[in-house]
Amino acid sequence: MSEENKIIAAGNIKNMIFTFRGMQVMIDRDLAELYGAATKVLNQAVKRNIERFPDEFRFQLTDSEKNELVTNCDRFATLKYSSVNPYAFTEQGVAMLSAVLKSETAVKMSIQIIKAFVEMKKFISDNAAIFQRLERVEIKQTETDKKIDKIFKALEDKSIKPKQGIFYDGQIFDAYEFVSGLIKNSKKSIVLIDNFIDETVLTLFSKNQNINVKIFTKNLTTQLKLDLNKYNAQYKSIELKKFNKVHDRFIIIDDKEVYHFGASLKDLGKKWFAFSRFDIEAVEILEKLD
Repeated sequence: MSEENKIIAAGNIKNMIFTFRGMQVMIDRDLAELYGAATKVLNQAVKRNIERFPDEFRFQLTDSEKNELVTNCDRFATLKYSSVNPYAFTEQGVAMLSAVLKSETAVKMSIQIIKAFVEMKKFISDNAAIFQRLERVEIKQTETDKKIDKIFKALEDKSIKPKQGIFYDGQIFDAYEFVSGLIKNSKKSIVLIDNFIDETVLTLFSKNQNINVKIFTKNLTTQLKLDLNKYNAQYKSIELKKFNKVHDRFIIIDDKEVYHFGASLKDLGKKWFAFSRFDIEAVEILEKLD
């Protein structure tokens, strides 16, 4: 290695310093290049004098540390396929190398490397406050990203329905789609309390054949009974019961969610109507139906 190349290499030393296990280190391959020796020769010299290199002077990278090095530094790409992990030398290890290698080049280069370590430490010390602020910003950004992801997941989750709202006249499809979604997302059962139902209401329940359906109504007309018989002949049977103690309309989903509707399901979207989800126990209503 020419003197000119040595100077160029020394000028780039700070770019060869990495942080592993909370310590600033240099990798054996970089050191060997700076010293003008083969990596194998450098490590063999160390092994012959291993008592001079305790763990705080030199240690071998783990697989995860090697992968981190390869990921962050392209010049170490070939290490990805190496069966032997590289060794890392701390500032004290570099100083000891000059004594082990016993060459004028090694001594001069070790001095340059140690100066680079000192400059790097000074840089980190002088900018410690900035690094701390950046770390706090990164932590806050991570927390913000998690919150944003949670919001997007909630927006994408079609099973999450609003607690209350209003449908105006003409919003026939929107209202139909909303109630249809409630039925489709039910996992176990639906209880409908509605005094005015017809075959269009039965059609809604045909969209989910995995649940048990009970309908309570006061108007058990001959036509409704006929429609129900035809429905039950093709789809999972719906249980129809007479009940005349209620004026409003309710849907109880999976024995836990209670929705109140200002209009019968057969009239969805024909006129203004509101809906709301109650936070009361569905069991209380179900017990009164029995």
